[in-house]
Amino acid sequence: MARRRGWVVGRIFARVAVLGALLGTAVVAGPAWYVRVVSEDRMATVENVPAQPVALVLGAEVYADGQPSRYLKARLDVAYELFTAGKVRAILVSGDNSTRHYNETDGMRDYLIERGIPAKKVVGDHAGFDTYDSCVRARQIFGVTRAIVVSQSYHLPRALATCRAIGLDAWGVGDDTVRTNEEAWSYGAIRELGANLKMVWDVLSQREPVLGERETGVDEALRA
Repeated sequence: MARRRGWVVGRIFARVAVLGALLGTAVVAGPAWYVRVVSEDRMATVENVPAQPVALVLGAEVYADGQPSRYLKARLDVAYELFTAGKVRAILVSGDNSTRHYNETDGMRDYLIERGIPAKKVVGDHAGFDTYDSCVRARQIFGVTRAIVVSQSYHLPRALATCRAIGLDAWGVGDDTVRTNEEAWSYGAIRELGANLKMVWDVLSQREPVLGERETGVDEALRA
């Protein structure tokens, strides 16, 4: 009798474990499927993306000397190509400047200006602490309604899904040049699975990022 009871308990635990695994898979796979479906027809190349007023470059690591990391530099190079190809008329660089010793935005802006983009055409958002914040602030603080979002290609589906959810009409152009380091690329792609869950929470809860007064930098860049 005791042996049979143990067998029954084992079967129950096994079923619960399987059910938990299935639910966990659904929780992760559902948002990943959603962001892919709503964004796949909005991902393009520099050559075939429809022209939009603004390129929104999402931030990434900068080094202690202010130079963009390899991933960020690749994003900025895409923005440079979009501008010189006439696909955008202004560039909004959005990054983390949460401490006095770390400033993604200035590093991004300096890099583009050094490459030859006119300073009056590059606008910095210093409170783009994550993808959701960057997109919401582009819409609410800088008045951007149409844009080309620039990041690595594995990141774009989430960024574009976020833009769609908050009412920002966006296309995306992704970078794949840094994929030469397959390990780092795979890590970034896997990290997106968890980030998708955060995106769902941010959108459904309508989390309010750091906001403030309306800024006219993008308006002025488009008029310049």
